[in-house]
Amino acid sequence: VQLVESGGGSVQTGGSLRLSCAASGVTYSTSCMAWFRQAPGESREGVASRASDGTTTYADSVKGRFTISQDNAKNTLYLQMNTLKPEDTGMYYCAAAAGHFCYLTTFRYTYWGQGTQVTVSS
Repeated sequence: VQLVESGGGSVQTGGSLRLSCAASGVTYSTSCMAWFRQAPGESREGVASRASDGTTTYADSVKGRFTISQDNAKNTLYLQMNTLKPEDTGMYYCAAAAGHFCYLTTFRYTYWGQGTQVTVSS
């Protein structure tokens, strides 16, 4: 399995970004896909996950602002981030795991990308 993130960058408060995760070797019909983030000096935290049946889960801090989606034909996972805040700043990671219970905890996920940096300035 290989996961490669892209789409990060620097935006001002209130701006938007769309992250992409190009995945290879993932069987989407039996996998959880997720986005995590890590701010400097902080632990990695779950942002959003998507199960193979389309069920999505979001951290409370991003509900209503972020949307996780998936294009199976392109083997790509997305994270649309709107109304960005400075506290959304961090390295964003794509993650994958086999199975159907897509909890937003780091130990649930087996495969990780290298991350893409998101910086939101006030």
